[in-house]
Amino acid sequence: MTEPTMAPDIPVDLDNCAREPIHVPGSIQPRGLLLVLHEGTVVQASASTGDLLGRAAEDLLGRPLGEVLGDEAAAVVVAHAQLPGDVRDRNPVLVHLPDGGAWDAIVHIPPGGEQLLVLELEQAEGPRPLTYANTFQLVRASLGELNRARSLDELYDVAAREVRSLTGFDRVMVYRFDADYNGEVVAEAKRTDLNAFHGLHYPATDIPAQARALYERNWIRLISDISYTPSPIVPTLNPVTRAPLDLTFGTLRSVSPIHVEYLQNMGVTASMSISLLKDGKLWGLIACHHYSGPHAPAYGVRAAAEFLGSVLSLRLVAQVEEDRITAARRVAHELAGLVAATRDEDLPLTEALVQHPALLPILAADAAIVRAQGRTACVGVQAENADAVLRWAAGTEQEVTATESLGEAGLEIPFAGALAVNLADGDAIVWLRREVATAVDWGGDPYNKAIARMEGDTVRLSPRKSFERWREIVRGSSLPWTEDQLDTAALLRRHAVEALYLRGLADSRAAEILHRSSLPTSMPRAAGWDIAARYSPGDGGRVGGDWYDALCLPDGRLAIAVGDVAGHGMPAASTMGQMRNALRALLVHESSAAAAATGLDELAKRTMAGEMATLLIAVVDTVTGRMEYVRAGHLPPLVLNADGSATWHADPGTLPIGYGRGEPSTGVVDIPHGGGVVIFTDGLVERRGQPLPEGLERLRNAFSGPAAHDLDALITAVRDPHSDDDATAVVLRRA
Repeated sequence: MTEPTMAPDIPVDLDNCAREPIHVPGSIQPRGLLLVLHEGTVVQASASTGDLLGRAAEDLLGRPLGEVLGDEAAAVVVAHAQLPGDVRDRNPVLVHLPDGGAWDAIVHIPPGGEQLLVLELEQAEGPRPLTYANTFQLVRASLGELNRARSLDELYDVAAREVRSLTGFDRVMVYRFDADYNGEVVAEAKRTDLNAFHGLHYPATDIPAQARALYERNWIRLISDISYTPSPIVPTLNPVTRAPLDLTFGTLRSVSPIHVEYLQNMGVTASMSISLLKDGKLWGLIACHHYSGPHAPAYGVRAAAEFLGSVLSLRLVAQVEEDRITAARRVAHELAGLVAATRDEDLPLTEALVQHPALLPILAADAAIVRAQGRTACVGVQAENADAVLRWAAGTEQEVTATESLGEAGLEIPFAGALAVNLADGDAIVWLRREVATAVDWGGDPYNKAIARMEGDTVRLSPRKSFERWREIVRGSSLPWTEDQLDTAALLRRHAVEALYLRGLADSRAAEILHRSSLPTSMPRAAGWDIAARYSPGDGGRVGGDWYDALCLPDGRLAIAVGDVAGHGMPAASTMGQMRNALRALLVHESSAAAAATGLDELAKRTMAGEMATLLIAVVDTVTGRMEYVRAGHLPPLVLNADGSATWHADPGTLPIGYGRGEPSTGVVDIPHGGGVVIFTDGLVERRGQPLPEGLERLRNAFSGPAAHDLDALITAVRDPHSDDDATAVVLRRA
C-alpha cells in the first residue's frame, strides 16, 4: 500500500523520501522562469525572474502579464492559451520580449488549479517557430531504423543509439521494468571511455511510486545542470488555491534532492528521461546521462526525443503482442497434437502423452509425470520421485497449481519448479523444471540502501553510494511459470479429463461426416468476382478443425471466413460447427468483421470454455473492392496484385478466439481489378523441420505469375503431403 505524501515543508531524508511530494517541490530549475496567472494577473513567480528579466519576483506579483512581458508577448500567450483543446499539445509558442530576446513559452493548466495558467519561459534555440515539419525531420531517419527492427533487442539498441545521436548525451540507456518495477538496463549507447551499465539491475525503490506516477503523466523530464540551485516560487502557497503549486506538467519542475544526490554519486552532471508506456502504464524509461558539465538540449530536440519515445512505445507494444501471437500459434499447434494423442485408442493415455514430442516443449519443462487409469509414466524424471510429486499435487486440491520452489514445499528432488493439473481420483499431469541458479547483476548492493548516516562526524553516505557491479546468486528456484502457460495447462486438463471418459468412443468417420456437413455446399455468386475454396484433411484422412465459409450480407457485401479450431476428430469438428454457425449469425446481424470477431470470442469464452481457434474474417465491398478484415491469431492474407505479383498484407492482429482481449484491430485491403486475395490455414504452409517463413514464401511464389489459377495444383505444390494437419484455402479474385 502506497504511503501518503508528506507536507512539502518537511525536510527530505533517507527515511521519508518515498513519501516526498515531488509534484509540489515549491521551486524550479533556474534555466528558465515561471509565472502563474489568474485572470491575466501574475499571482506567483519564480525567483529566477531576477536574473532572467532583471525584476524580482516580488515586484511582479499583482501585475498584468503585459506589464511583465510586454503587450505583444502577452497577447501571443493569451491567444495560444485560448485555442480549443489541450494547450500542452500546442507548446511551445515563440514570444519576443521588449528587449528583443526570443523565448519559448510553455503553457499548461495545473492539476487542481483549473482557474490558473502556468507559464514557463526558456530562451529559444534552434529553428523557430517549431513546426511538425522541422520536428519530424529530426527523427525521420530514426523512425526508419525503428520500423526496420524485427525484435525487442533490436528495438532497444536502435532507440538508445538514435536518442543519443539526437540529444548529444554522453550515455543513453533503455531501462525496462519487471512486474515489481525492478529495473534492468536492456540497451546502452555511450562514450567509449565510460564503464558499461548494460545488464545491470536496479531495485524498485530507486524510483518510488510517486515518481513513476509522474513519469506516466509527463513523458519527458530534463535536469540540465545537476548542481543547480533551486529557484523558489514566490509566494510558496498560491493565493487563489491556498495550496502549493502542482508542477506535475511543469518542464522546469525542481527535482528531489535525494535524486540529485543519487545522480551526483554516479558522476552525472545533467540528466534527461523519456517515459515508455504500455496501455498507459510505465513500462520503462530512456535514461540520458551527461558527465562533462551542464547539458540542455533545445526544446525542439526534446520534443523530437519525446516523439521518438512515443513511437518506440507503440512499436514495443506491437512487437510484444506479435511475439505473443506467434507463441500462441506455436502452442496451439503443439496443443492440437497433444489433444489428438489423448484420443489415440491404441495407447494408454499415460504412454500416449509421455511419448508425444510436444509434452515438454509446450510448457518449456525438463520432465513430466502422468498418472491416469491406474498407470504412471515418466519422462525425464526417476520413477521413485513420482509419488512424492503426485502427493504434493493432490494435496494442493487445485485443478491447476504451480510453484517455482518445491523445496519450500518440503520435497527433496532434483527439480525446483512444478506445474500440475489434477484430473480425478488422484490422476494428474505434472511438468517439472530444474533449478536455475540466476546471477543478478545489481548496480550496487540493493539490500544496503543507507549504509550509514554519517561516516565519522562529517561524511554522509546516501542511497546506493557505490555503483560498482554487485552480483547476487539466487538459488532453489526454477524459471517462473507464465499466465499463458497456466492457461495452456488448464486447456490440456480439460481435454485429458474428456479423454478419460470418452476414450475409445471417438468415431473418425462420424467426425469426417460432421466436418463435411459443416462446410458450404456451394459458394455465393457476386458479379465480377470469383470465389474458389478447398479443404484437405491431414495425412491418413485425419479430420481437424479447419473450416471456411462465405455468404452475402444483407447490405450486399460479401463475407468470407477461414478458421482453425485446435485439435482433431469429433471434438474439433463439433466445436468447428458451433463456431461456424455462430459466426454466420453474427455476421448477418453485425455486418462488421470486428464486431463479429468480438461476439464470437465472447460466445466461445462463455459456452465453449477452453476451446481455441484462429480465425480470419473478411468483409468485401464488391463494388469498390475494399476489404476490411480481422485476424485472430491467424496468418495474414496474401494479396494478389493486378500485375500478377503477390504480397503479404501485414497488420498487428489479435489473440485467437477464446483468448481475445479488447476490441480487435481491423486491416484494410483495396483489391484492384484483376487482383485478389488468398486466405488460408497454417496446414497449407507448415512443414516439419522448416521455418514458417519458408512455407509462406513458397505460397507467395506459387500464387505469383500468370499460371497461378489452378487452385488444386497450387495446393499440391505448396503443401507437405505428409502433414498431419488439415489445410484450407479460399481464393477471391476480382475480374
